Amino acid sequence: MRYATHMKTERFTFPGALGHDLAGRLDLPDNGEVLDYVVFAHGFTIGKNFKPLQTIAKALVEQGYGMLRFDFTGLGDSGGDFSDTNFSTNVSEIQAAAGYLADHYGAPGLLVGHSFGGTAALKAAESLPSVTAVATIGSPCSTSHIVHNFADKLEEIIESGQAEVMLAGRPFVIKNQFLDDIKKHDVAEGLADLNRALLVFHSPQDRVVNIDNASHIFRYAKHPKSFVSLDGADHLLLKNDDDADYVGRVLAAWALRYDRGSPDRDSTSA
Repeated sequence: MRYATHMKTERFTFPGALGHDLAGRLDLPDNGEVLDYVVFAHGFTIGKNFKPLQTIAKALVEQGYGMLRFDFTGLGDSGGDFSDTNFSTNVSEIQAAAGYLADHYGAPGLLVGHSFGGTAALKAAESLPSVTAVATIGSPCSTSHIVHNFADKLEEIIESGQAEVMLAGRPFVIKNQFLDDIKKHDVAEGLADLNRALLVFHSPQDRVVNIDNASHIFRYAKHPKSFVSLDGADHLLLKNDDDADYVGRVLAAWALRYDRGSPDRDSTSA
């Protein structure tokens, strides 16, 4: 039985990359039968309780998946200071979330990330042997893409070491260490060796992360890879509640083919 009519939720904390407790929420089928586990990485400054993430979790749980979403350091209910984080800490914390699942529930077979979280998920997958599939939603192909969100503050960050910027209507401090860190990563270069099934969701109307990013991710990655156009959707999947539900249902159907119990699993190494 792979279908659940309701979901139950378990909450816990686990250590983050900078030593602070991260708040996690694991949504599970109420019948206790889990097809596979999913780790979801939220977008830049958004947090685990973002409404579209809840909708995606519900759609996945209904199909038998258990989905863990968590707040990165300094966001939501997690401890620490956001200004001390960077792309590397995001990657490490996705891996830490996967490790917590492996130790207490079951190792995840699927990584999913929205926006900058999807870019980090692509990198994190390289060190997680249990993961057979990765999906991105409106994600940039390059770590440097995020800089456009605070381009007007770049000079101040470089000269003063940090600056307060407005992101999604809220103030955050960005330090020079963040800029230094993103220069160290070439996510596109690693895509050729991802060796996982890949699903790329992106809206042609995305004004935050241009759809050219999806084209670049798709071009660099090897098969098996798939692309799903979220035509009419905005970057945050807030314009229409059906957009997040669609992502969740398509994701569940696609992931089933690459589930570790599937006879098609070996195709990921093609």
